[in-house]
Amino acid sequence: MSALTVPPAGAGLDFLSLGALVHRLDPGILPFRKARSLDIHVSGGEYNVSANLSDCFGLKTGVCSAMPKYPIGELVQAGVRAMGVTPHYKFFDHDGVRGPNIATVYSDRGAGVRPPVVFYNRSNEAGALLKPGDFDWKTIFGGGVRWFHSGGIFAALSDTTSELIIEGMKAAKAAGAVTSFDLNYRAKLWAAAGGNRQPTEVLGRIVQNVDVLIGNEEDLQLGLGIEGQKADTGLDTTKFFETIGKAVQKFPNIKAVATTLREVHTTNRHEWSAVLWLGGQQFSAPKCHLDVVDRIGGGDGFAAGLIYGLISGRPTQEALNLGWAHGALLTTFPGDVTMARLPEVEAMAKGGSARVQR
Repeated sequence: MSALTVPPAGAGLDFLSLGALVHRLDPGILPFRKARSLDIHVSGGEYNVSANLSDCFGLKTGVCSAMPKYPIGELVQAGVRAMGVTPHYKFFDHDGVRGPNIATVYSDRGAGVRPPVVFYNRSNEAGALLKPGDFDWKTIFGGGVRWFHSGGIFAALSDTTSELIIEGMKAAKAAGAVTSFDLNYRAKLWAAAGGNRQPTEVLGRIVQNVDVLIGNEEDLQLGLGIEGQKADTGLDTTKFFETIGKAVQKFPNIKAVATTLREVHTTNRHEWSAVLWLGGQQFSAPKCHLDVVDRIGGGDGFAAGLIYGLISGRPTQEALNLGWAHGALLTTFPGDVTMARLPEVEAMAKGGSARVQR
């Protein structure tokens, strides 16, 4: 039986995320030093879940984020509108020279034995300036929110973003919403933030307010200081469930822990599965082979499918399979957010094939 109590449908928003919006420049399979043209993807580790839940799964979703007043901000706003996500922006004036800016993520797709390479320009990022008090939680949650979500990428940006997450989580809990957090540990971001901030201390304070935790072995070990198996152990679930047990013992408020399992043979050939611990029960998704077009956003795709299953009251195994299926499908599209349709996700979750649909 589910240990989660999700508020009934009919709220103003089914799902609300808090995080920084970014734009990703994508040269396809070319390395950046040889690129002459780029695709632009509107993204953000927290926003992507809102976008997926709206566009594929038909939920009413929103995002709280920073928004500079300049053309790239307008581009990003258009992307958010196109995915049907309701925005709550803290606006910043752009000085025309230095910012504050929408962060830029640079990520080629790699190919074969050549892995994707990701690097950033998050200098003077508007998202990092967000702080407690920037959003009127009483009004936002007063309209009804069933599920609130944030993540470790946003937490890493500055001292104030992690405090804002805690403020939002507490407001969500007071309003009766389920809270979730994707650890998304990024060593580069924590190192760049500098100072005396320790990820385990910062993330540990956040996770004390979380119902549903999403994170792999590395996230749990480096982000929360949980002792466990060596990271990147492929599709073996036994040791990972042991690590989850240690995490739940350290944070007894957690009701569910989930993650994808991925064994990377080459950039375009992955084995894929997922696991869920919910209320003391263990669930494993099927295993499948992925022919990957663009792996960026696959984890956010998994989170969206799983949350949809849980928020819509699907049986627990079905909810996990929906996350597994949607994350898999998302890797077959370019870009960070979904192009899948719910019937496609449900068909794969039930064991559908890739035979041509006529």
